Amino acid sequence: MSTISIRNISPKDKTWVKTLMLESWGSEKVVVCGRIFEPATLAGMIAEMHHERCGLATYVISDTTCEIITLNSLQRGLGVGRALLDAVAQNAKEQGCNLFTLFTTNDNIDALRFYQKYGFHLAKLIPNGIQADRKLKPEIPRQGENGIPIRDYLELRMDLDT
Repeated sequence: MSTISIRNISPKDKTWVKTLMLESWGSEKVVVCGRIFEPATLAGMIAEMHHERCGLATYVISDTTCEIITLNSLQRGLGVGRALLDAVAQNAKEQGCNLFTLFTTNDNIDALRFYQKYGFHLAKLIPNGIQADRKLKPEIPRQGENGIPIRDYLELRMDLDT
């Protein structure tokens, strides 16, 4: 099994992050509950295997909460996402955070399975939350994974103290 190494995003990664966002999210911007983020400007971690980038996590810290903004694994099933979350969680704890949070959409079944297995729990449903965000980012598709209409946000939370 290949070893996954995790490091902080550096300025030399900015173009790669922008390209990954365009390929993954259709824009260099990510909109979450009315908030616009540019992941290339956020704090984050990059996963590498064999000296090649294979994953990215970006996040923001506010008070004692660390919110994951993006999580991308380019090598599914190898532990890249878990390794990135572990590294971000450790960094968040070192900065005094006690809560890990993120938002995903109702269609993202794989993410819901992954995050719940990791230890997150469903905290809040925001019905039709995507509707307002489409005004800020029209690239948000109407239909997502498995043909499920993209309508709602789900907030997931995890206590970092446990």
